[in-house]
Amino acid sequence: MNWRRLIAQALLVPLVVGSVALAAGRNGSGLPVPRFVSLDADEVNVRAGPGKRYPVSWRFLREGLPVKVIDEFQTWYKIRDADAAEGWVHKSLVSGRRMALVQGATRALLRDPNPAAPTLLLAEAGVQGRLLSCRPSWCEIKIAGRTGWMRRDHFYGALDGEVFD
Repeated sequence: MNWRRLIAQALLVPLVVGSVALAAGRNGSGLPVPRFVSLDADEVNVRAGPGKRYPVSWRFLREGLPVKVIDEFQTWYKIRDADAAEGWVHKSLVSGRRMALVQGATRALLRDPNPAAPTLLLAEAGVQGRLLSCRPSWCEIKIAGRTGWMRRDHFYGALDGEVFD
């Protein structure tokens, strides 16, 4: 009876390994998902599915907006924007350049990652900046030629707990 189980397991292993390989193949870029990228064109069509045969659901009209890649299929990325809208874009329409989008109220860009640090500028909701680095609670951002620090929960463009230089 145990030999039947061994044979069944031996037959099942290639199927499982093949399924894992197919699932891994869906991530064509080899980069982690989820991750943030930015729009690399002034006009970006967002489609209902991963391909040109799918209808355009809406269009972004602002280069540099940060979007979160939440899935991949071949050369298509499923993205989520700051308003939690989701759709598919071709990989040629995004860049690895990290950007931040100020959210909520007017937010302070500070000289140091400390709430008591001097304010360099005040940025209104919707202002974009270049994301330079992140610590657990603070990120370094360049806005309007000024480089400073902003609390992670004051902008869209970085994963929770993401740290990078």
